[in-house]
Amino acid sequence: MNNFFNRLTGRAPASKDIAKDRLKLVLNYDRTDVSPAVIELIKDDIIAVISKHVDIDRAGVDIKLTQEDHENRLVADIPLLKSPRRRR
Repeated sequence: MNNFFNRLTGRAPASKDIAKDRLKLVLNYDRTDVSPAVIELIKDDIIAVISKHVDIDRAGVDIKLTQEDHENRLVADIPLLKSPRRRR
């Protein structure tokens, strides 16, 4: 939740929040048996497919595993760029 407010206000997250997020990420990887290398491959594939249809900020793409209510999720945050051209 802090990350959300930090994004709105433009403040950098505190180091304790960054450490907490990294620990959650490591725990999620351990629980799902999906290695960070596999996540990177999935990220590359997602970027390749989506960029065929819309312009995206490749550097801003964030793919992560989360766990809520005993359910694992692969969450993708993909920033779209404004494009002067229209695709059909």
